[in-house]
Amino acid sequence: MQSTSPGTSAISARGLHKSFGATEAVIDLDLDVATGAVYGLLGPDGAGKSTLIRMIATVLAPDAGAAEVFGHSVTDQRGKVTPRIGYMSQRFSMYPDLSVAENLEFFATVRGVGRADRNSRAKSLLESMGLAEFADRQAQHLSGGMKQKLMLASTLMHSPDLLLLDEPTTGVDPVSRREFWRILASLHREGRTVLVATPYMDEAERCTHIAFLDRGRIRQSGTPEQIKARVPGRLLEVASAEPRRTLAAVIALPGVDSAHLFGDLVRVLWTGAADPIEALIAGLGGTDASLTVRAANIDMETVFAYLAENAPADAAAVGS
Repeated sequence: MQSTSPGTSAISARGLHKSFGATEAVIDLDLDVATGAVYGLLGPDGAGKSTLIRMIATVLAPDAGAAEVFGHSVTDQRGKVTPRIGYMSQRFSMYPDLSVAENLEFFATVRGVGRADRNSRAKSLLESMGLAEFADRQAQHLSGGMKQKLMLASTLMHSPDLLLLDEPTTGVDPVSRREFWRILASLHREGRTVLVATPYMDEAERCTHIAFLDRGRIRQSGTPEQIKARVPGRLLEVASAEPRRTLAAVIALPGVDSAHLFGDLVRVLWTGAADPIEALIAGLGGTDASLTVRAANIDMETVFAYLAENAPADAAAVGS
């Protein structure tokens, strides 16, 4: 890792804009990521997350605006930016017919890592990621979770200060996802900065900061707790024998801001003045013995649902 001047942001972007034909993927976007942060990008498909990451990674040139990585322009000083970043795309990009060890050797050589460092880093990374016993296995024969860890190991071979990860755990089983984030947590403790796009709300909870993107714009940004505090009202969970019918009935009740299915439960965001539990039970016909209502803590699932419903009208940012 290279030293960074005190006060220098890992990422600073102003007015970034990128279009593909008539489609505006990123629109007048500002972003600040502090050194040492784990910054999560959330949003629906097509929100602009991948395009933003690819511009920061110097893979795409912005149509307008500017971005810096550790004080260096991603357009005018690429030679100073690329040695300090590690970019991991959504697609598996290792050579399938090379072994785990051979892939690490190849990509480290391309990055200019010396032989002694290549060997020691590969050994350390494979051991820390649980891949040491699979060093001779061809990449095409790895499981989904192991492929993602191999890509991360390859990304880390040149010891980048900033990791740019584009939905690295999509399609990976829950156990492998938790293991992947255990590795990211250890990198965070080492002082590395991470910008990660994720569709998973439990992963968003693990970030130090998050930003919600919608149609090319950042709608909200801040710490997870700051974001949660912006959701009005109280959260209730309603259990019943027929959750879909309950959902239809709940939505029509006064005091209910929004409601959606969450597994077999109906989650209700209540903004009414009355006691929510009593009001919901009464409104749903409290004689149903299978009906129970309980208070719940607002989490990122609730935040995402709320912001998705209110994004066009609520464009203010908390600040990052």
